[in-house]
Amino acid sequence: MKCLVAFPLVLSLALAANTVVQEFTKANNLFTPAVYKQISQTEKGNFLVSPLSAETVLALLQSGCKDETAQELRTALHLPDDQETVESAIKSLLPKLKGSDLYTLHTANKMYVKKDFAIKEEFKQAAAQVYYADTDTIDFTQSVQAAKTMNSWVEKHTNDKIHNLIDSNSLDEYTRAILINALYFKANWSSPFPLFASGNISFYKTATDIVQVDGLRQYEVYFNYYECPHLKAEFLELPFKGNEASMMIVLPKERDGLAALESQIENVFAPMHTLKPEFLNVILPKFRIESSLNFKNILKKLGVKKIFDAQEADLSGVAGKKGDLIVDEVAQKTFIDVSEEGVEAAAATLVSIAVPDSRRGTPKNFIADHPFIFYIKVKDTVIFAGRVTDPKH
Repeated sequence: MKCLVAFPLVLSLALAANTVVQEFTKANNLFTPAVYKQISQTEKGNFLVSPLSAETVLALLQSGCKDETAQELRTALHLPDDQETVESAIKSLLPKLKGSDLYTLHTANKMYVKKDFAIKEEFKQAAAQVYYADTDTIDFTQSVQAAKTMNSWVEKHTNDKIHNLIDSNSLDEYTRAILINALYFKANWSSPFPLFASGNISFYKTATDIVQVDGLRQYEVYFNYYECPHLKAEFLELPFKGNEASMMIVLPKERDGLAALESQIENVFAPMHTLKPEFLNVILPKFRIESSLNFKNILKKLGVKKIFDAQEADLSGVAGKKGDLIVDEVAQKTFIDVSEEGVEAAAATLVSIAVPDSRRGTPKNFIADHPFIFYIKVKDTVIFAGRVTDPKH
């Protein structure tokens, strides 16, 4: 009888852990279109964002926020109302977001704290035990050296793809802590694009503005595909080796259809259950994007106000009491390179805490020769999202 009693208990614990992970994945995948929408309204060209990098470091921040300050942040991040549930989900998810022999996925968190500044033990424990974040002390008044030290950490954890995330001019005697998340992904396509098929393609930046760009081609291949009549767009899923990760290309049917597609961005990132294998000819542009994003402005537009307001901010879970600390900077840098072999991408996000001042037949053509949206998923979690309006820039 003892064995029979023990087995369901083990099973229920596994299900509970799985449920909280799904909650965080769902939150991240709802945060993605919200962030994309804000960026697309100000960025006119190519851009790349890592919602997962931002969600992770901001979730760490909310572990040090109290009351309405914490609630406002959790609402914007689409996280559960309960901090314990959030931390349980993160602790379960982060170890699973690792690569395999077939692809590389590395995520790391770090906290730099002003020398002789007393961080509360509970927050320090949450950083270490939930977010797997190391903590180092640093002298922010030695701003050039401090920035160099932190930027070196970022470079190391993004395979030297993200540089100068921290500007020394943003550090001073009022800086108390910097929270950083670094994310690096590299994977080869399950079906690489043949080098001999590469060559120039015409890309329509607009209906009349055409540029010649390097192209990727595959003919008569099967990929998961869906044509959505409501969005007037085609969805193409390109899997990476191991089939745990993939890139989705979302191509408007019309050459000038990107704006209309972006006006329904929530539906673009909604789970697509109708993808099915389709016999295709695929033509894509090679592209490389580097973005620098002011996440403070993005968060404000998503309703996060209190953490930036000296009268309202309650970061007393980090240190001190309400009003002693505010967030004065949230920034992200990203990088992606899409080629014949596969994709390499990286992101780093910082939060600066300071005191206030079908059947085989004729293949269907999928030709990405005009602006499109793309995103990368690993185990159903969106780690990067962006758009291409001009592959040459």
